Amino acid sequence: MVKPVSDAIAKDKKPSKVEGLKERSNFLREPVATELLQDTTHFSEEAIQILKFHGSYQQDNRDNRVRGQEKDYQMMLRTRSPGGFIPPQLYLTLDKLADEYGNHTIRATTRQGFQMHGILKKNLKPAIAAIVNSMGSTLGACGDLNRNVMAPPAPFKNKPEYQLAWEYADKIADLLTPQTGAYYEIWLDGEKAISAEESPEVKAAREKNGTGTIFHDTPEPIYGTHYMPRKFKISVTVPGDNSIDLYSQDLTLVVITNKKGELKGFNVFAGGGLGRTHNKEETFARAADPICYVEKADVYDLVKSIVATQRDFGDRTERRHARLKYLINDWGVDKFRSKVEEYFGKSLEPFKKLPKFKYYDFLGWNEQGDGKLFLGISVENGRVKDEGDFLLKTALREIVETYNLPIRLTPSQNVILYDIAPGDKKAIQKILDRCGIISDPDEIAPLVRLAMACPALPTCGLAVTESERVIPSILERIQKLLNQVGLKKQKFVIRMTGCPNGCARPYMAELGFVGSFPESYQVWLGGCPAQTRLAQTYTDRMHVDDLESFLEPIFVFFKKSRKKGESFGDFCHRVGFEEIREFTASYKS
Repeated sequence: MVKPVSDAIAKDKKPSKVEGLKERSNFLREPVATELLQDTTHFSEEAIQILKFHGSYQQDNRDNRVRGQEKDYQMMLRTRSPGGFIPPQLYLTLDKLADEYGNHTIRATTRQGFQMHGILKKNLKPAIAAIVNSMGSTLGACGDLNRNVMAPPAPFKNKPEYQLAWEYADKIADLLTPQTGAYYEIWLDGEKAISAEESPEVKAAREKNGTGTIFHDTPEPIYGTHYMPRKFKISVTVPGDNSIDLYSQDLTLVVITNKKGELKGFNVFAGGGLGRTHNKEETFARAADPICYVEKADVYDLVKSIVATQRDFGDRTERRHARLKYLINDWGVDKFRSKVEEYFGKSLEPFKKLPKFKYYDFLGWNEQGDGKLFLGISVENGRVKDEGDFLLKTALREIVETYNLPIRLTPSQNVILYDIAPGDKKAIQKILDRCGIISDPDEIAPLVRLAMACPALPTCGLAVTESERVIPSILERIQKLLNQVGLKKQKFVIRMTGCPNGCARPYMAELGFVGSFPESYQVWLGGCPAQTRLAQTYTDRMHVDDLESFLEPIFVFFKKSRKKGESFGDFCHRVGFEEIREFTASYKS
């Protein structure tokens, strides 16, 4: 039996400042509870760290900064929505809250949740209470614990593996939900809202011990006093479906069924993660490794064993080095497996063979397999808004209100409406047409369809340059350049972030832009269309004004030297950066 040692580790070494804040928080209560009652515009630095666990980041609008004046403080609020599930009543509440307390937009995230921006401190409590009372939650959407559990968003009712992925995304999310009463005490005055009943097997699994995976006599049996060293990201998917970017996750379960579609168990990947820091070579993006196979009866024990290994041995002294990817990188996969086996109490089974993974976005009108339809709507950078003749916010509200439809958010920041009666398709399409929404994915510019960007400026405190606000113009310029060099129909995955933390997963893209200085970006090349291979840094600094002159020789070389059917990312990976640089050096426009 392994003795949980996270508390011991924190005492052996000098823990990071955040470890002390967690320890003093009384299981996520203070200083948030006290400061919430104070008539101030913002929380203290200490409270901000604990507030994250409740699903909120404090930000300020950097466009409104004036020297000598207080910052324009506002809160970002994020939902916990396993598998991207948004029931109709929750969507309508979010739509209303965005107008009542927010900036009149809702943003689908790259982890299948919704975010609202612009909420004032005084409105945070009624906003969270409204979400919880509408079958939603924000608990654990941020902070040092398991974040939103991802799953393929496609509502295929005739494919049991997809239904199982949803089921286990919910169950794993419940298993690892914080058990402290702080959330309901602070935001709902102690009243626990009515929500879906937790599965008895999940409750039993959380309390089961014998191998050191849980703490006793504490409100948090899995997390203990200090929770996790850093964020922990989980996904559940099906063989062949990489809509959830599985290689970027701390832990991924892949559903394995028999020929009858019955659940047998799961393949397990671990150790992915994309966050890094510029000029800190000890921080890096890392793709997940295959770890093992686990029978369905043991899946909760296996998840707890991996979580416990990271909890007890992850670095709590240096937060830049605290993710599971660094533990596995430092130890090696074999040592990691051995330690997980100690917690698991038996040997891990070998990983089962899987088909190649592909990327899917599930856009357009589709059959869901039970006689009903689903509709995937492309949402540029996830921003649900009304702007000019583009009335996406209005359209979604009208459709959800009229037809009481549930929503699944996609990992590509798009929206899927499902359980649509075929007889309602014409009327729903009429609403979309009236509101200027394209529902046919073939009518969407391919570069736009595949692109993602993080919010960055003006609200993200980590951003060093623009992302969401500039990517439409960047894509236009790239498309114009492709047209000029004879690659008009070429498409590839482009992702952009305003800092190196990688929220829009640029390190898995074929062409990634990562903010490095104001108006300048690192350029990453060599990812693949399926997002199963990490890109590499091609240059550390490209000014946005040099976009065309920088990319033109690379595109021309690609056109001249690619193999038949070869993607841009695969080409860059095959020929290597040395050849690309040689061609670029001698290129004349």
